[in-house]
Amino acid sequence: MTHVNDLSGQWALITGAAKRIGAAIARGLHAAGANVAIHYFSSADDAMALTDELNAIRSDSALAVPGDLADTSVIEPLVESVVAQTQRLDILVNNASSFYPTPLETVTEEQWDELIGSNLKAPVFLCKAALPWLRDSGRGVIVNIVDVHSQRPLRNHPLYGVAKAGLAMLTRSLAKDLGPDIRVNGVAPGAILWPESGMPEQIQKNIVREIALKRPGAPSDIAAAVVFLVRDAPYVTGHILAVDGGRSVGW
Repeated sequence: MTHVNDLSGQWALITGAAKRIGAAIARGLHAAGANVAIHYFSSADDAMALTDELNAIRSDSALAVPGDLADTSVIEPLVESVVAQTQRLDILVNNASSFYPTPLETVTEEQWDELIGSNLKAPVFLCKAALPWLRDSGRGVIVNIVDVHSQRPLRNHPLYGVAKAGLAMLTRSLAKDLGPDIRVNGVAPGAILWPESGMPEQIQKNIVREIALKRPGAPSDIAAAVVFLVRDAPYVTGHILAVDGGRSVGW
């Protein structure tokens, strides 16, 4: 099958890519021909294992880069470190995210800083740091991993919802500002993976009941959407693609 945009030789930086959805995105872009820089913070072992896995498939096609994105001073050096090793950057996927409840009665400024920082502030400054290289690419692409809860609030998650709503607006704003050189789109997952901290079974059942397809999705569903937006959608920018099994239709 011939695709619109051959990703061979292109480099993608995926944040929070050591495991879960980020790792699936890295595998998906790699399978589509791209080389991948796997960003991680605390999951070094997972990041190294994924790097080894992908390099075993295609030599020198993956590398791991550490960084605490809560500290914006590391963002520009992180991007520079990637480019120093790759000599280019064509694709940026802002996937790294914090997620936990923040009921108003107990919300703290530290929670604000962490949730806004990981879900909105870091993507802003990653886009800024990557901008020259994405422009030089001639076909640069940014994909932001948003959330269906950027439009519909999740009970007791006001800060997370605000942060993802901001990321959705950032996606549309940058599409307007960075065209025609760079396309900017988003993917809004629904129920793909339950939180690592766990979720009561009854709440899981309630969520699945709201989904038109009556089942959770898989990380590979998000990866496929990212590959589509990067490789197969050259006339799509400023769009946020819901990958939620139809959940948002029924709300």
